[in-house]
Amino acid sequence: MLFILRLIIVVVYSILVSVFGCIYCLFSPRNPKHVSTFGKLFGRLAPVFGLRVEKRIPAEAVNNGNCIYIANHQNNYDMVTASSVVMPGTVTVGKKSLAWIPFFGQLYWLTGNLLIDRDNRAKAHGTIAQVVTQIKKKNLSIWMFPEGTRSRGRGLMPFKTGAFHAAIAAGVPIVPICVSNTSNKVKLNRWSNGLVIVEMLPPIDTSGYTKDRLRELSEHCRQIMTDKIAELDAEVAQREAAAKK
Repeated sequence: MLFILRLIIVVVYSILVSVFGCIYCLFSPRNPKHVSTFGKLFGRLAPVFGLRVEKRIPAEAVNNGNCIYIANHQNNYDMVTASSVVMPGTVTVGKKSLAWIPFFGQLYWLTGNLLIDRDNRAKAHGTIAQVVTQIKKKNLSIWMFPEGTRSRGRGLMPFKTGAFHAAIAAGVPIVPICVSNTSNKVKLNRWSNGLVIVEMLPPIDTSGYTKDRLRELSEHCRQIMTDKIAELDAEVAQREAAAKK
């Protein structure tokens, strides 16, 4: 029964946000300020799934300036966890097929997000150039999932180099976003599904890196995120265990 109730709430809420969001965005289509606004609106679904999301955004994050945010990509619940910390003036890079999702896909495009054809390597490289252009000319930050796919409980997957190539080319820092484990955590027939911590880390300077050191930068960022995610998972386990006593 709880599963059905949650499903109804999520579907109705998502359709309403998407439909009215599209209408709202038609007055200023593809304005990047919309991404943060609607990210936070979808983040409000977290309690519906029985999740308590704890956001950790450094006070100095408002001074990050243009940058590339990279986050671990676990599953569809990222829509209600990671989305809650999208900063104003940030757009995301998603696969082209997202545009065909009824209601949500149209909102995704209208809010100014970038779509990439991952099955076409030439177009994918063109998207990186587009990312660099967006950063330099439109004063934007970009949110990317460097794993390129959902990890689905397999841990932090190997990183693709697109985000790091773009950061070096645009001359902007990389800001990691780490989300504690949500794989197999959510049981839709259970009232409470526990704590999820979303933490924004300090910017990683890319000015000392060149294209020849692309893989080095990628591995450096991946190691930082691997260590932080393990730390967050341990904290969540400890706090949830203490809460049961």
